[in-house]
Amino acid sequence: MFRINTLNDNELVQRFIEGDQNSLEILIHRHKSRVYSYILLIVKNQELAEDVFQETFIKVIRSLKRGKYVENGKFVSWVLRIAHNLIIDHFRKEKLQGTVSNDSMEADIFNSQKFSEDTIEDQIVTSQILSEVKYLIKELPEDQQQVIYMRHYQGLSFKEIADQTGVSINTALGRMRYALINLRKLIREKNLSLTRF
Repeated sequence: MFRINTLNDNELVQRFIEGDQNSLEILIHRHKSRVYSYILLIVKNQELAEDVFQETFIKVIRSLKRGKYVENGKFVSWVLRIAHNLIIDHFRKEKLQGTVSNDSMEADIFNSQKFSEDTIEDQIVTSQILSEVKYLIKELPEDQQQVIYMRHYQGLSFKEIADQTGVSINTALGRMRYALINLRKLIREKNLSLTRF
C-alpha cells in the first residue's frame, strides 16, 4: 500500500503544486523542528521565532504556487534561506525604528547602541553577508575572482593589481566592473538580501 509520507521532499513539493494539500502538511511536519530551531537560535525570542516560522511557510506556499522553487534536491536549504532573509528583514526594520530586538527582560545591556556601534544582530547579518559574498565570488570567472580578492581582501590598488597580474590598469578595472555586474546578477538570481540596513 502506498504511503505518502515515504515520498522525498521534491516528490511532495510536486504533489502540492498539483493540488495535494496533505503533501505540504507532511513537508512542514518533516522540517518544522530544524527550521524553527534555526530561527530561534538567531532571534532568541520564542514569540518572534513563531512569527518568523509562520511567515516563512506562508512565503514558501506563495513561492511554490508561483513556480519559484527550482528542484535541486535541497528543499530544506531553500526554506532556511527564506527564513534567514525574513530574519534579516526583521532586524533591518527594527534598526530603522530604533527598537531593541530582544523583547525579554534579559535584554543584553551590551546590545545597545550606547555601548556598541554594532549590535549582535548587526554582527550576525554582517557575518552571513560576508560568507554569502565569498560563496558568490567562487561562481565568477577566475580573472574576476582574482581582482576582487586582490582589491577587497588584500587591499591592493588597481595599479598594483595590474602589475601583479601583468595586465593594464584598464583591464584590471574592467575585470572588477564585470565582476560586480556578475555578482549583482547572481544576487538577483538567488533572491538574496545582502544589505544590512
